[in-house]
Amino acid sequence: MKLWLNPDLKNKLASRLKDKNPLIQVLIGPRQVGKTSFIEAFTKQNKKFLICSGDGINDPIWIQEKWNQAQESHQCLIIDEIQKIPQWSEFIKLCWDRQKYSKNKIKVILLGSSSMSLDSGLAESLTGRFEIMRVYHWSFEESRKLLKLSLEDYIQYGGYPGSYPFIKDENRWSSYLRSSIVETVITKDILLTAKVKSPALFRQCFYLAVSFPAQVLSYNKLLGQLQDRGNIDLVKYYLDLFEKAYLIKCISKFTNNVLSKKSSSPKLIPLAPALCTFHVKDKMTQDYMGRIFEAIIGARLIQFFDEIFYWAEGDFEVDFVVQAKKKIYAIEVKSGRNKKAKSLIKFLERYPNAQVVFITKENFAKFEKDPVKFLIESAAN
Repeated sequence: MKLWLNPDLKNKLASRLKDKNPLIQVLIGPRQVGKTSFIEAFTKQNKKFLICSGDGINDPIWIQEKWNQAQESHQCLIIDEIQKIPQWSEFIKLCWDRQKYSKNKIKVILLGSSSMSLDSGLAESLTGRFEIMRVYHWSFEESRKLLKLSLEDYIQYGGYPGSYPFIKDENRWSSYLRSSIVETVITKDILLTAKVKSPALFRQCFYLAVSFPAQVLSYNKLLGQLQDRGNIDLVKYYLDLFEKAYLIKCISKFTNNVLSKKSSSPKLIPLAPALCTFHVKDKMTQDYMGRIFEAIIGARLIQFFDEIFYWAEGDFEVDFVVQAKKKIYAIEVKSGRNKKAKSLIKFLERYPNAQVVFITKENFAKFEKDPVKFLIESAAN
């Protein structure tokens, strides 16, 4: 993979490291999206950083040794694959707290391949000592600039840059996605971290979920398609694990009723378009590709906004609803699928102050570059 320095991530990390006493910076996100490559590019030819990997380290005392080395050389300590070191979070906490009153404090960056293991360690021992920096699946702009993907290719193959060299051989590409990414996440990140009684049922639930991109699917309907016993709470638990592993995001229905919001059927947003296609053997329909395009937009919105929903009432549906700074944006994705303006009219009757935004393949690049600015400017026009 080429060394790629995401400019937004670069500027954010550089800014945080300039703080007089920065917290521990933790890069977290999906597997195989270039976290290590980003750090290599960020620190290239810069002696201010001590970079090391926890891969194969079985003694947590190694952390103290590297910490001391960084202090002696006045370097920022970066540890990749930190989650592979036993008791890593306790030792990081010990080293961090010891330097609290030291004049020779060091800056620390942690990253690793397993987001769930990192999350667990951070929650257990490092509360109040760290800041999260999220690294996401590759965007269309990144994929276009570095690897010349068209939008159509991105909709079918996008998200995991390591898979891009194989897209001309679809069987090889599908095999890579399945074995090197999906199965690795399920087996190493989830099944070794969380309690899952039936791995086979868990896998089946995943493949079902990513087969319904940007669709509202009731828990009962999802449960009814599983070929083994289960219950709604189990399905919710599985979906929550998929979210923690950066595979899928479930968004809720937009409503002023808090109880109704919590009990609403989720709209399933696979966080990379490749997750929707690698397991599909039949030729994909225009409608299915349109759903993936809608899911791409949903995944991008999720990166920038905390409050993102869908809206539905009877046969009426609005693709996405974003609440930001007391404003409501009703977002309609025009992807080639037949849509009715009646849904927006109905929504505006309920929420007359909402601002309508349309996203198409023609203005998608502008939206993706800066979703916040795009919504503000589109709503003003």
